[in-house]
Amino acid sequence: MTLKVFIQTYGCQMNEADSEEMFLHLSARGAVRTDNLDEADAVLINTCTVRDHAEHRALSFLGRLCKWKRQNPQRIIIFAGCAAERLGKSVQKRYPHLNITAGAKGIEHFSDTLDKSALFPKAGQTAQASSGLSAYVTIMRGCNFNCTYCIVPSVRGPVKCLPAADILAEAKRKAQSGAKEITLLGQTVNAYQEGTVSFADLLNRVSEIPGVERVRFTSPHPIYFTPDFLKGVKDNPKIARHVHLPVQSGSTRVLQDMKRGYTREIFLEKVHALQTCGFEISTDIIVGFPTETEQDFQDTLTLVDQARFMAAYCFKYSPRQGTPAAQMQLLPQNILEERLDMLLNKVRGLAEAAYQRQVGTTQQVLMETPAKGRSSSNFWVQMPIAYEVGSVVSCKIDKAEETLLFARNEHD
Repeated sequence: MTLKVFIQTYGCQMNEADSEEMFLHLSARGAVRTDNLDEADAVLINTCTVRDHAEHRALSFLGRLCKWKRQNPQRIIIFAGCAAERLGKSVQKRYPHLNITAGAKGIEHFSDTLDKSALFPKAGQTAQASSGLSAYVTIMRGCNFNCTYCIVPSVRGPVKCLPAADILAEAKRKAQSGAKEITLLGQTVNAYQEGTVSFADLLNRVSEIPGVERVRFTSPHPIYFTPDFLKGVKDNPKIARHVHLPVQSGSTRVLQDMKRGYTREIFLEKVHALQTCGFEISTDIIVGFPTETEQDFQDTLTLVDQARFMAAYCFKYSPRQGTPAAQMQLLPQNILEERLDMLLNKVRGLAEAAYQRQVGTTQQVLMETPAKGRSSSNFWVQMPIAYEVGSVVSCKIDKAEETLLFARNEHD
């Protein structure tokens, strides 16, 4: 009988890629994927622990699976990823219906974990995951930074860059199975260096793979954007002109308390250099870090004005157990709420303004439906006629309405 696996993933693109990698090992053992929990024989929960809420959601789902497993005690539950790494053996004691715990640091050894469980047959085939229009490829794991609010280094470990040859082989497999857009993933993805292969080199090599029309990447760190990187990618139109670059705060003093490794001024220099090369920038901002004063918050508001982000994702500071910042005295909740509301009001019009800036420009659009696609700089574009999904269409932007661009063919 074919084993059916239901996968529930929490968190970022790295987690999505890890889920895909773990499923490859399951499919090599004859498993197939199902979106119907009731018909599943096994459940893989891949977890996130960056924010407390994400971890609680995963644990809540795990708890609800107790009833699901009572219906058939032969069912298998796997709890994997960052929360599994942080909680360790305690999660197994708390949830005795759980079969396998696989922490984020052990993703590369997931096949061995399955074998040791004796719950699955030995791998008997080479699994090939089918790709959609877009596909993720992990190029590095871990993080060498120790930001005072962040738990990622403790659950994912230090940086390990994967061999360039393996990355290119994986990207080629994804392209051969239909992917037109490849997104390279890493916690500080632009820090990639393997021998003489730099991050810019890797982007260019992936872009040369037959079938690949566009290459994206996430999540970079500001300090690794250098003139050499910009020089290395500026003449390659296949490298997407969008960067999601978390700033976290507009105050140099708070950035130092966070141990982010850059100042407000350095961050703005990096942003403006990227924008000069045609990149649009989105960001993450944390409101209410424990040492944030009113002036620090005002610095964040003015940075938003100066950086001209295309989008900003804003969060209240959430302490994570095991991080240095978790020992600091929290700001009053009402101050966090007030500052978040002010920041959200500030950033609310960023996307609309960024879309308006595209009017009159020529864009290369990768079609995701017959009538709609995304530009290199990550804007949605509505086309006047239908095109083949996966094709790249050059077009002139005629107008923008809120967060949608309208275009005509460049040669019309």
